[in-house]
Amino acid sequence: MRAYELMVIIDGDVEDPKAQSYTKMVTDEITKAGGSLHGKPDWWGKRAFAYPINKKEAGYYFVIECVATGGALDELERQLRLADDVARHKVIRLPEAEAERRGMAVNA
Repeated sequence: MRAYELMVIIDGDVEDPKAQSYTKMVTDEITKAGGSLHGKPDWWGKRAFAYPINKKEAGYYFVIECVATGGALDELERQLRLADDVARHKVIRLPEAEAERRGMAVNA
């Protein structure tokens, strides 16, 4: 099992409830892939971009920490890449020391 941090930015033109529904979609996909969440999704809300992305000035941010097997999040990444409302997303595998510091149980 590996520890991951996932950040997603939803297009700022989307209504707030629809943007928040993406957190449920992402968490459902993680559990469907055999992973588990660490804590609750961290909803940052609507924030201005440092520079325009796809001619947009703002977007909704949220961060999710999870534990999953290697390659389990590939389908989720594909869905986020294809979703029109997703401005950006990034999945980062946390180093083992950082995962332990955050209290995420990682067993090789």
